[in-house]
Amino acid sequence: MEHESINSWIWDGVYYHPHLFGGLMLTAALLGLSTSYFAGIAVPSLPYSWYSQGLFHKKTREKKRIRVYMDGCFDLMHYGHANALRQAKALGDELVVGVVSDEEIVANKGPPVLSMEERLALVSGLKWVDEVIPNAPYAINEQFMRSLFNEHKIDYIIHGDDPCLLPDGTDAYALAKKAGRYKQIKRTEGVSSTDIVGRILSSAEHTLVSEKGDESSLNHKQCEGSHISQFLPTSRRIVQFSNGKGPGPNARVVYIDGAFDLFHAGHVEILKSARQLGDFLLVGIYPDHTVRECRGNNHPIMHLHERSLSVLACRYVDEVIIGAPSEITKDMIITFNISLVVHGTVAESNASAMVGADPYAVPKSMGIFRLLESPKDITTTSIAQRIVANHEAYTKRNAKKTKSEKKYYAEKKYVSGD
Repeated sequence: MEHESINSWIWDGVYYHPHLFGGLMLTAALLGLSTSYFAGIAVPSLPYSWYSQGLFHKKTREKKRIRVYMDGCFDLMHYGHANALRQAKALGDELVVGVVSDEEIVANKGPPVLSMEERLALVSGLKWVDEVIPNAPYAINEQFMRSLFNEHKIDYIIHGDDPCLLPDGTDAYALAKKAGRYKQIKRTEGVSSTDIVGRILSSAEHTLVSEKGDESSLNHKQCEGSHISQFLPTSRRIVQFSNGKGPGPNARVVYIDGAFDLFHAGHVEILKSARQLGDFLLVGIYPDHTVRECRGNNHPIMHLHERSLSVLACRYVDEVIIGAPSEITKDMIITFNISLVVHGTVAESNASAMVGADPYAVPKSMGIFRLLESPKDITTTSIAQRIVANHEAYTKRNAKKTKSEKKYYAEKKYVSGD
C-alpha cells in the first residue's frame, strides 16, 4: 500500500507538474543519486516513455491576435472607404472601426449627409469589419486612446497617408504617433466624399440648366468636367475585393440586380435580406447606359466600376456581374445556376421602363421570382435631395475640402503597399 501511495503521488506530480518533477529528477542526478532508487516504484524509464506519452510536451501557446483600429466619418460611403478598411484589416487580425458622431462632424467638417444609423449600417456591412464603435471622437484624445488600448485591446491605430487636421491645424493622430502605436495605409486615389458631393451638386445643376437652353447647358458642361470620376479601375483591385470563391454544386444561388448608385444603407439591408434566402448571393450591376436610359443623362453619379466595387465590398455579397443586362433570360439563369430571383419593393423607378417590357418575365414564368420587402425606404435620389436641399452648406464645405485635397495632390508622394 505504501508503494502504491508513493507511486500514485509520483504520477500525480508527473501529470500535473511535469516541469517541477523533471527538475527534481535532474537535481537528484546532479547530486549523484541513482535513479535506481526509484526502481521499486512503477515509474517508467526516462526520458523516452514520458515524452512518448506527451507528459512533457509544451502547450501550444495561442498566438495573440492583433487588433487594429481605424476611425472616420464614413459619410457617403464609397469604395475608397472600403479599400481603406481592407488595408487596415490586412495590418492585423481583427478590425475595430470608430464611426465619428454627428456632432463631431458638424464641428470639424460641416453637416453630414447620412445619419449615424445609416453610417453604422454601411460600416457594419463591410466584409472586413469585425467590430464598430459608434459616436467616436474626431480627434483621438488621451482618454479615448487609453480606452482603445485598455478596454478594446487595440494594438495599433490606422489612418491614411493623407493628413487629417483639426480646425486649429494640429494632427488628429499626434498622440497615437507619439505612443508608437500608429500605422499608415495608402489613400485610395480617384474618389472622396467631397468629390461625390460635387458630382451630386453638378447633377442637380444640370437638371436645372437643361431647361434654360443650350448656352446654359454648355456653360455647365465646362464646369462639370471637374467632377468627372478620376478612378482608374484595375483587375488587381477587383481581385482584392472579391471573395474568390464560386457557389458549390448544390448551392442555392439568389440573384438580385440594380444600379446600386451611391451605395447606401438601403442597399445594405436589401442585400442582407436577399442573402438570407440562399447560400450564394449574385448581384447584377447595370451598365452606365442602362442607368441613363432609366434615370436621365446626368446619371449615374458613380460609374459602373465604382458601383461594382461598392457592392462587392458588402459582406452579404458573394459575386457581382459587372454590366448585367436589365432583362433576365433563361440562358442567364442556367449559366449562373440561379435558384431564385428577387427584387426590392423600393426602387428609383419602374424597371420595365428600361426594356419596354417586364425584365423579370422569365423567372416569373419559371416560378423562381420573389418580390422582397425593402427594409428601408432610402434611395439614391432621396440622399441626393438632402444635399441639394442644403446646397449652400455643402457648397461651402466642399470649397474648404477641395482646397485641402488640391494641396494633398500637389504634395503627394508614392506610398508603397495597398
